[in-house]
Amino acid sequence: MSQPQYAIMRFAKYKGPEITNIEAHNERRKEKYASNPDIDLSRSKHNFHLIDPPQRYRAEAERQISAAGCRTRKDSVRLVEVLFTATPEFFQGKKLPEIRQYFEEALHFLEQYQAKETIISAMVHMDEKTPHMHLSFVPLTPDGRLSAKEIVGNKKKLSWWQDKFWEHMVVKYSDLERGESASQTGRDHIPPRIFKEMTRLTKQRQKLDHLLTSIGPLNGKKRAAEISELLDGYIPAVEKMRTQLKKYSTAFTSTKAENEKLKKKNKKLSESLDEATHESVLKQLKDAKLQREYQEALAILERIPKEVLDAYTHMGTAERNHPMKQGL
Repeated sequence: MSQPQYAIMRFAKYKGPEITNIEAHNERRKEKYASNPDIDLSRSKHNFHLIDPPQRYRAEAERQISAAGCRTRKDSVRLVEVLFTATPEFFQGKKLPEIRQYFEEALHFLEQYQAKETIISAMVHMDEKTPHMHLSFVPLTPDGRLSAKEIVGNKKKLSWWQDKFWEHMVVKYSDLERGESASQTGRDHIPPRIFKEMTRLTKQRQKLDHLLTSIGPLNGKKRAAEISELLDGYIPAVEKMRTQLKKYSTAFTSTKAENEKLKKKNKKLSESLDEATHESVLKQLKDAKLQREYQEALAILERIPKEVLDAYTHMGTAERNHPMKQGL
């Protein structure tokens, strides 16, 4: 069975200084993108605009807001960004003109509900894993009010947006299925790189587990040195993962009972062949596994012998780089 192909649309709201960062990413104004290793700058020449920004995002947003006579507060949303894409399978085998046509359709869809003049930029990125478009607009209503809340809406309105987007796109792309909004799934999108990082962390944990299990009277010093050396990379990796999972905290089911419910629901859905919802449940199970692996990565630190952890804590970086000098 071929993988389902979903039409994807996500909204994000921005209030002030962060607009500059969004612009830098969208318009590729940075020289390096350490925070996003998926960007291949050698392919950035294939990125293209469907709408070119008339000036810098923040300046253009302020110009439009001022021209409309809107009063703003510090926490007023000045820019809404819509991410348009589809599941990777949809783009497989498609040439650049076909990909461009998909995003032109997505732009035509939005222009039915948001005035074209409020759209600051529509930039398609071809230099990441999956082609996608960042469309940025000033949330001005037809009667000239600044109201992202009214335009983007609550859960019910977001569901309406998803329905309308799919209805528009499926006319030309009959294989596409309706996507889910982050508010419906109860979580933000978790980047694939986090799952990859957890895989590496799990391998480190397994190695640490082996070292701890194999400690004995005859090899204590050697194992302590090896554990200390491994902790150099392991502890920062655990801390980094903690920070990332905190950001996506809404993604995780936190109890064993909830996970069991998901498994039962998943089995039932498999039997009923409800593929769209089935995929959603599989994603939840995958997210739960990620959280569980992190908890295991954290728990193993409690098993490290106190003298080994104390030695590691009080040792300088240079000494840790030469673990046999520990004198343990």
